[in-house]
Amino acid sequence: MGEWAFLGSLLDAVQLQSPLVGRLWLVVMLIFRILVLATVGGAVFEDEQEEFVCNTLQPGCRQTCYDRAFPVSHYRFWLFHILLLSAPPVLFVIYSMHQASKGPGGAAAEAGPPCARGRPEGPCAPCALRARRARRCYLLSVVLRLLAELAFLVGQTLLYGFRVAPHFACAGPPCPHTVDCFVSRPTEKTVFVIFYFAVGLLSALLSVAELGHLLWKGRLRQAAERDNRCNKAHEEAQKLLPPPPPPPPALPSRRPGPDPYAPPAYAHRAPAGDSEGGSGRSKESLATVRQDLAI
Repeated sequence: MGEWAFLGSLLDAVQLQSPLVGRLWLVVMLIFRILVLATVGGAVFEDEQEEFVCNTLQPGCRQTCYDRAFPVSHYRFWLFHILLLSAPPVLFVIYSMHQASKGPGGAAAEAGPPCARGRPEGPCAPCALRARRARRCYLLSVVLRLLAELAFLVGQTLLYGFRVAPHFACAGPPCPHTVDCFVSRPTEKTVFVIFYFAVGLLSALLSVAELGHLLWKGRLRQAAERDNRCNKAHEEAQKLLPPPPPPPPALPSRRPGPDPYAPPAYAHRAPAGDSEGGSGRSKESLATVRQDLAI
């Protein structure tokens, strides 16, 4: 179990970059594959060659019939499956550790430019480039993992199918005639084969969901980065434009002078409130003028 614990510790480091779907895939990988195969699979398939019995004593006939019945042992096939599925995440962990050693806290921090993650304008260019490369590397590991999963599902279906037959008829050299061979615990092995195929199908579906989630998040991130670049370009263009000219000074206000063509003041109409008083005075002056004329 020591090698399984080491492989599990490497796979645990993947969840630092994994979304929730990736962590579910890791749980399925660690529990339903590594743990079940290490505890149950070995006991079921370790004696399959010794318990493969044929009704003949011809030397080499039983071994030849076993090779024809099972070209690859179930247990070794699934071990190779787990190792191949674990290779992309392990390579991603190695790449992440290498990039972390080149970061601000690594040995190459003095040679590289400082990375200020707490700046108000955002992370510096090396940090953003490093994060983008890490996301692309993780996306590539998910794609490779999905391809390996599908390839092994097809291979298991072609090699073993979904049932371990209790009887196998073998004909051909070195067997002198058609030989009947019998498999030990066929029902238990059939259940294990179906269970492992169902776990592989679930793992493939989780990988597809994680791949779609990563692509969707990447598209949203690209749209946000594009908007930020447009905003920054607009702000820089506004800074490069010349300042607007100042408004012209306001002219001093001058009171309008008297109009030379205006009629004299006495020609203006008297106000409405003094019309009755003015008419009375004009009558009195008219009467006074008539008296003077009479005298």
